[in-house]
Amino acid sequence: MTDAADGAAAPKLAAQRGGASDLYRAIWRWHFYAGLLILPFLITLAITGAIYLFRDEVDTWVHADFMQVTPAGEERLVPSEIIAAALAAQPGTAVKYTDPPADNLSTEITVRPATGGSMAVYVNQYSGEVLEVRPDRSTFAWTVRYLHSFRFFGATPRMVIEIVAGWAILLVLTGIFLWWPRGQQGGVISVRGTPARRVFWRDLHAVTGVFVAGFLLFLAITGLPWSSVWGAKVNEWANGSNFGYPAGLRIDVPMSEDHLDHVAKTSWSLEQARIPETVPPESGMPSIGVDAAVGIFDKLGLHRGYAVSLPTTPTGVFSGSVYPDDLSQQRVVHLDQYTGDPLLDMTYAEYGPGGRALEWGINTHMGQTYGRMNQIVLLLACLAIVVLAVSAAVMWWKRRPSSSLGVPPLPSDRRVFVGLFVMLGIGGVLFPLTGLSLLVMIALDLIWQWSTNRRRPDLAV
Repeated sequence: MTDAADGAAAPKLAAQRGGASDLYRAIWRWHFYAGLLILPFLITLAITGAIYLFRDEVDTWVHADFMQVTPAGEERLVPSEIIAAALAAQPGTAVKYTDPPADNLSTEITVRPATGGSMAVYVNQYSGEVLEVRPDRSTFAWTVRYLHSFRFFGATPRMVIEIVAGWAILLVLTGIFLWWPRGQQGGVISVRGTPARRVFWRDLHAVTGVFVAGFLLFLAITGLPWSSVWGAKVNEWANGSNFGYPAGLRIDVPMSEDHLDHVAKTSWSLEQARIPETVPPESGMPSIGVDAAVGIFDKLGLHRGYAVSLPTTPTGVFSGSVYPDDLSQQRVVHLDQYTGDPLLDMTYAEYGPGGRALEWGINTHMGQTYGRMNQIVLLLACLAIVVLAVSAAVMWWKRRPSSSLGVPPLPSDRRVFVGLFVMLGIGGVLFPLTGLSLLVMIALDLIWQWSTNRRRPDLAV
């Protein structure tokens, strides 16, 4: 009876094992494709991201000659005098005054020349000496940021961000399935062998991957708001219904067509926020001026380092905005340029739940929310992502057959692809550009299979 029962159960057990093996092969194949597509980008994002985590420290060191000044007591020039010094060195229209976040840092004035792009002028606020004139947002940290977001290469390449983020999520989920212990002792939380052996790189890849998986998912998801398609749609939603804020904050006041991001660095969720406009008084009352406006911002208690966007038209406003590491200190204040009355005074606490969640994710992604520990943890995560990518490349190089790409074998039962493609399709709907790239990869995979099958008879002859 026992032998007969075992004999009857054997085909069923073999079928179960075959099914599991087919599923493993299908997932391994698409894990391979995901890595093949995005690992070079992940390395770039990890390295530039690691540097940008310490942007303030790096910038003040690299540009110490014009960013750092020696404090000269409590006396400093008033904003109008600092702006006048900047305009003497760089003629044009002053559009932004940035309060230095510390006494030993210079004041930055943004000037819009008659022709060409905006210029940044750095002025010693104690002496009025102009220390540097350079294109706006051209410091080392800004260059790294534009490389990290691919904005450095124009609008179209920024779409890569969404594709990479979507495939990174796929890479993590399939990687966890492949790592999942199936009776093996090594390669789960320990690394076997030496660098000369492929098993060392396989284990290093698997163990590093499982420890960094959560961080990679977090960075991919919180990086999506910067993408061209998905990010733009979420931005539109976050700022919908006149930006989704309560009556009295953004409605019942005249709105200009200018956006906050056009005139000052702002938080992501407010990039498309329109700026209120002033109604010029019929009496011909003059503007209160930048000195009075800065005085009002100081009295209102804006965190140091705030930027003031200066009105350049009769209907313009003085816009003060600041986005420090402490989320609770984020603030945007628009002042009527004639009366000095606040038209809008918004803090982080007044964002909607979605806005607060997005801001927390982005702030943490940039290493700001939890101070130095935030920077160190994400730095280690970035280094682990580089190790993950390098170990994958070495492992593939050691495994691949001669003169072949080394694509993992197809499952014997192609039906296992149905469930996998359904899950991939759901991800493609959520992330449209990733979905389009997925269709391209499926087409290339089918062409690869067709090409391989056509070569097999020739090889058999």
